[in-house]
Amino acid sequence: MLIADDLDQLLEILPHFIRDPLEQHPNQKNLIEIVMDLGRRPEARFPSGPEYLSNRIVSWYDLDFSIKRVGNFSGDNRSGIERTLHRISSIRNRQGSIVGLTCRVGRAVFGTISIIRDLLETGNSILLLGKPGVGKTTAIREIARVLADEMEKRVVIIDTSNEIAGDGDIPHPAIGRARRMQVSCPEQQHQVMIEAVENHMPEVIIIDEIGTELESLAARTIAERGVQLVGTAHGNSLDSLVKNPILSDLVGGIQYVTLGDDEAKRRGTQKSVLERKSSPAFQIAIEIHERENWVIHEKVDETVDQILQGYHFFIQRRTMLDDNIHIVCEDTSLDAISLKKTNRSAVSSEHKSIALADSSSTHKKVYPSTTIQSTNKESISQSDKHLLIYPYGLNFQEIDTVISMLKLPLLLCREIGRADVILALRSNLKLNSKLRQIARSKRITIYTIHTSTVPQITRALKKMLEINSVSFIRWSEFCSGKTVEETQALNEAKWAIEKIVIAKKQPVELLSCLANARKIQHELVRFYNLRARSLGEEPYRRLRIYPD
Repeated sequence: MLIADDLDQLLEILPHFIRDPLEQHPNQKNLIEIVMDLGRRPEARFPSGPEYLSNRIVSWYDLDFSIKRVGNFSGDNRSGIERTLHRISSIRNRQGSIVGLTCRVGRAVFGTISIIRDLLETGNSILLLGKPGVGKTTAIREIARVLADEMEKRVVIIDTSNEIAGDGDIPHPAIGRARRMQVSCPEQQHQVMIEAVENHMPEVIIIDEIGTELESLAARTIAERGVQLVGTAHGNSLDSLVKNPILSDLVGGIQYVTLGDDEAKRRGTQKSVLERKSSPAFQIAIEIHERENWVIHEKVDETVDQILQGYHFFIQRRTMLDDNIHIVCEDTSLDAISLKKTNRSAVSSEHKSIALADSSSTHKKVYPSTTIQSTNKESISQSDKHLLIYPYGLNFQEIDTVISMLKLPLLLCREIGRADVILALRSNLKLNSKLRQIARSKRITIYTIHTSTVPQITRALKKMLEINSVSFIRWSEFCSGKTVEETQALNEAKWAIEKIVIAKKQPVELLSCLANARKIQHELVRFYNLRARSLGEEPYRRLRIYPD
């Protein structure tokens, strides 16, 4: 990974009592920005935190010294140094005088987008999300160079604040052969976006900081004309973008829909629900949480639908460690994410890890393994301890009375998406093909009874508990006393059983492991009432699991 920052040119515009400490600073290469506020000590900000550079306070003279050495400030109070990527932003008082400067270091980092190069080759539009300073602009600058130089596409950059291609009329070499269109004032960015499509025939348009409703509308218009978009927006996650009324159109927008009685009963929801309004302008969304830690949503439309309906959705996390790309796909839920954000005990979730180790950062063979986080007793939620039943066409009160009398570990729910099993009258089920279709797509087992009598309901509830006893495995207890290798083998077997053997009714072979690890895998297979046998010769002997 090659980094070019032209830091010397930024230091030249600073007063000597700020420049000298920075030139000798041991962490100079990680400098993020320099802050000069009138009447305060100058401050340098690093990823580890801020540091004061001098005991001397900043005066009017010091601010004027720096202002005279940069270009004119535009309508958004931003300026720059010609032929560099540095950005100088100003803070003004009520009279319009500048009382503070934020000098952000601009760096061209070559090789930073190797982590998502396979996504660029798909030709789909990509939206980058993240908080300020996390590296969104650096990423799209490198994306522009790769698309223009290596993939030989016609790329036009809409550079509102001259932050992507640098200040001045000649763009910075970091964008390669991509062309840059400057914007005279931020309010006209959406007009320049449309002008770029109409006048310059681009294949790709790069947009930084989409932040207004008009810019969102312009992005949708460009996407409908078949032009690939690469843009950034402020937001911690896709979920927060969906809830943003101004920017939600980027991912399809949301609207309230009133359902009919039959449809609401089929879905198991209220009559007024949120649904996606249209197709998203961006097919891929990337959340940049840290510079080397990215979360990918490869199908934005499906993820948005799952967020609005409250269903489980997949998070693909990509990290770069020592020039090796590691991908982890997490099957999680909105509840699990909210628990993590509020620092509560995390709900156990399943992960499928894929290690892509290659010094040249290109994707090679995929090696699947699994890890399941153990959950302690305090963090197991009520829904983890009970089987959730969705009664269709039956009396809720009557079933609840049977559960209470027999003290069964069962709970009733009114949302079919949260249910583990469905209990229905056979006569009602025959007339509702949509319910069977939903159950098949979500892999929910349906139990039917002839009549809604207490004996029939009791027999059905007991049968559910007998068949679904596996749902009550406590992994903290099951994995206690096991070594790391044994726990990994156990996790791999569980994931294979639930996702392939049970769900798809297909046999599966696990990775080879030692005899003691295969022994506990056999125990888990017997717990699921399945069959398995060992194949191969040591040390490559492995387990093959068969459906019931």
